[in-house]
Amino acid sequence: MSSPTDADLARRLTETERDQSFANVRPKDAATLILIDRATEVPRVLLGRRHGGAKFMPDKFVFPGGRVEKSDRLIAIAGPLHPAVEDCLQRHVQRPSSIKARALALAAIRETFEETGLLIGRRREVPPTPGGPDPFAESGIYPDLAALQFIARAITPPRRPRRFDTRFFAADAGAIAHRVEGIINPDAELVELVWLPITDAQHLDMPTITRVVLEELQARIAAGYDPELPVPFYRMLNRKFSREVL
Repeated sequence: MSSPTDADLARRLTETERDQSFANVRPKDAATLILIDRATEVPRVLLGRRHGGAKFMPDKFVFPGGRVEKSDRLIAIAGPLHPAVEDCLQRHVQRPSSIKARALALAAIRETFEETGLLIGRRREVPPTPGGPDPFAESGIYPDLAALQFIARAITPPRRPRRFDTRFFAADAGAIAHRVEGIINPDAELVELVWLPITDAQHLDMPTITRVVLEELQARIAAGYDPELPVPFYRMLNRKFSREVL
């Protein structure tokens, strides 16, 4: 399956344009994680349905994720990012650094753990050097950034109520090293989790960019699912939606 074209993206995003009367704000760094189960003949992806009372995208199906926190730079890890992933994360950013690239990947893993109870990582027998936060201390598991691929980046268009500069990561479900039960419930941020083939998942009620990234993921899997494959970057330039390659 081919990736979306610029014209196709512009048409689809224009069809779902919202009120653009809001003051323009700087997008906040965010990260999200797509878990892929490739144990069956047809790969499946994990999506969660947001709480109906949420102020932002209520009832929509999304990938787990959220804003990057300052503490994400300090979390101990079990393995570093693939060099190609780290390099790509540093393109088209102000003050690029390996520390920021690492923080983006850690945010995706941390948010996924907080929202779903699923932790991507490996057990470490020797505790890491003290000095930073450890949200995974009770599990004995440390995040494994080497398990992540960088799938896409997208910046929310100007004059929207909330704007994010989101990095979409993916990891194989086989990298799940720890699970906490009871995270998904009627009062949680995500009230339901579903594992679905990509073609089935695209029929869910989801943001347009989520659907577009699923198409990018499907094309990436067909191309060999390699961390050195090109990464698309979606944003608005000169009032037009653009897709370029990082």
